[in-house]
Amino acid sequence: MEKQYKMCQSCGMPLSKDPDGGGTEKDGAKNRKYCSYCYQNGEFTFTGTVYEFQDYCKQKMIEGGHSKFISWIFTRGLKRLERWKNA
Repeated sequence: MEKQYKMCQSCGMPLSKDPDGGGTEKDGAKNRKYCSYCYQNGEFTFTGTVYEFQDYCKQKMIEGGHSKFISWIFTRGLKRLERWKNA
């Protein structure tokens, strides 16, 4: 049985908030481990280090109306997600 994830294992966003219901594989199949913002057509949309990705996510959250403090809180745990654990 496939593991059920509650959060994207790249950015930490709750998968219930993903308008597309998850990322996609090359064949168009849904990927329920990563959100549609992070994973499309079998590839990650952001390439770089976890620290660069943290900065990117913080900026996107601020642009979306979140405070700097809240954006820091929500991105500080990225290193513990499956995509970044061994990076």
